[in-house]
Amino acid sequence: MRGGDALRRDVLRMALNAAYNVEKKQGTPLTDDEYLAVLTREVKTRRESVEAFRGAGREDLATKEESEIAILRDYLPEALSETELKALVDEGIKATGAASARDLGKVMGWLSPRTRGRADGKVLSGMVAAALASADLAGHDVGTH
Repeated sequence: MRGGDALRRDVLRMALNAAYNVEKKQGTPLTDDEYLAVLTREVKTRRESVEAFRGAGREDLATKEESEIAILRDYLPEALSETELKALVDEGIKATGAASARDLGKVMGWLSPRTRGRADGKVLSGMVAAALASADLAGHDVGTH
């Protein structure tokens, strides 16, 4: 606040308010993982807004939302690299015994707690779907790629 960065102040206030609302709804203080989930949800909401604003030709509002995402990311764990995500996807497929695209939910359920706040769910889901599709087409064990 003393720095005079109004955008940062407002974004952090919104995030704290979102956390407070969840706390009030639950009736118990939030754990670190629950705070992380709130921040992740705030980032996801803003990402969706960026897409909507760009689709409507409102680049000014999309840029503002991207600035807010950058501020929130300072409070999230470092994002996983594509290589790390691929390794986790392969591990998840092996661990769940997934064999076809029908097993996407099973693999995502295994991956979610391991990637929370560190990977975009949409990107991760796409990677899992692609890995399962290639395994389905190849007709062999996914873990051998």
